[in-house]
Amino acid sequence: MKVAIQGVKGSFHHIVAEQYFGKNIDLVECLLFSEMPDKLIDNKADVLIMAIENSIAGAILPNYALIDEYQLNICGEHYLPIHHNLMGIKGQSIEDIKEVYSHPMALLQCRKFFKKHPHIKLIEDKDTAEVAKRIEEGNLMGVGAIASNLAAETYHLEILASEIQTINENATRFFILNNSNPDKSIVANKASIKFVANNDAGSLAEVLSIMANQGLNLTKIQSMPIIDTPWKYAFFVDFIFNDYSLYSSAMEEIKDKVVTLKILGEYSKSKR
Repeated sequence: MKVAIQGVKGSFHHIVAEQYFGKNIDLVECLLFSEMPDKLIDNKADVLIMAIENSIAGAILPNYALIDEYQLNICGEHYLPIHHNLMGIKGQSIEDIKEVYSHPMALLQCRKFFKKHPHIKLIEDKDTAEVAKRIEEGNLMGVGAIASNLAAETYHLEILASEIQTINENATRFFILNNSNPDKSIVANKASIKFVANNDAGSLAEVLSIMANQGLNLTKIQSMPIIDTPWKYAFFVDFIFNDYSLYSSAMEEIKDKVVTLKILGEYSKSKR
């Protein structure tokens, strides 16, 4: 199976790919999330793994936009505990590190640690593991990366400080995506939808009431501006259900109460 990830070997996306599909996969590396949908279109990947939200930093809104724009189907989800480590070329100490490059999310999640080390300049970069790879290839002294244990092993770097995330209970949710119709052989108990509510007072509350009355357990709601219609919003909603027929009935009811409704995916709920 060809699995496209954001980042390179050793990244958190790589870890998710192996946990979800096993190690016998063909990894397709993409430095940018925006590169990923084209891998499906060009048949260079069978599935995509895309981070969608972090328990500290919140939702990754551009990825919701990509899923919507490219008509991607959510066929699974995976939660990964995030353990950040500061690493560099072997033989150095934290005092030797002058610059740390990492993904903005990683920098945000480790803010408290770096307040204790004000001599280190923090610089945003595209990917955690790609920085680790660059440090090894260039033998860059005085430069650090924030990345996983797997990245340190892959690129032969020394961990100078482990578990540097501000909050220990730090996890990221990832979507497994393809461009196929939902697989009816999967026993789905979770779904993701997008809808645009009417302008009438209480229209959003009416939609949520339908979900509650049909036994759907709302797990997330995320609003996002509709780019070509100022001050109008779409809602992305995730929910769990026990009875597929009640879920279908709820969707039929909601369809008549909103401007548009799109099923983004039906899949099996992942354990946190």
